[in-house]
Amino acid sequence: MQHRERHQTDRIGWLRAAVLGANDGIVSTASLVLGVAAARGSQQAVLVAGVAGLVAGAMSMAAGEYVSVSSQADTEHAARECERRELAEQNPAEQAELAAIYVGRGLEPELAKQVAEQLMAHDALGAHARDELGISETMSARPIQAAFASAGAFAVGAALPLLPVVMAPASLLAVVVVAISFVFLALLGGLAAHAGGASITVGAVRVSFWGALAMGVTSGIGALIGRAV
Repeated sequence: MQHRERHQTDRIGWLRAAVLGANDGIVSTASLVLGVAAARGSQQAVLVAGVAGLVAGAMSMAAGEYVSVSSQADTEHAARECERRELAEQNPAEQAELAAIYVGRGLEPELAKQVAEQLMAHDALGAHARDELGISETMSARPIQAAFASAGAFAVGAALPLLPVVMAPASLLAVVVVAISFVFLALLGGLAAHAGGASITVGAVRVSFWGALAMGVTSGIGALIGRAV
């Protein structure tokens, strides 16, 4: 039976979009809620601002991720088409180029030539895309997947700081929002680090630090505006 291994790189595409979306959802919505609350906004105003931030942020994340990843996909497609033309017009030179790549990676010239011949006989474009251009099926750009993952993760993350706005008393609103946001940011950072094979502690601390900074700055600005208006 063939042994199939699972690697962290298999998750990079969706993991990056999901982590980015959830992190932005928690940080931006919590910061918005705290800023409006610090400016002495009513609980209803805080809730309206938070919901508006959730919807606008999710749509913005989806659009931005789609445009960004689509640009990457367009670049990959153009590179593949260029390689396809070169294979049709200069096949022997392309085979020699592929063999030279394998020699540079440590194969003996004769073995490199045999490997290049066999791989090109099987899938010439795939071999050149992978070994010359650095484009593989696992790492290829998927705009729709990235957009939905980013928007969905943002919405889930943004909903978490909104729970205290609905459930907690106004006097404890800021404290509960900060506490919940810190807990989920730490969990998010730790889970993302674990999924990527990195240190859980480092991931949790890194995400929590930048979330705390964003919430602190926004709360300070909200308090200043609240006193000035």
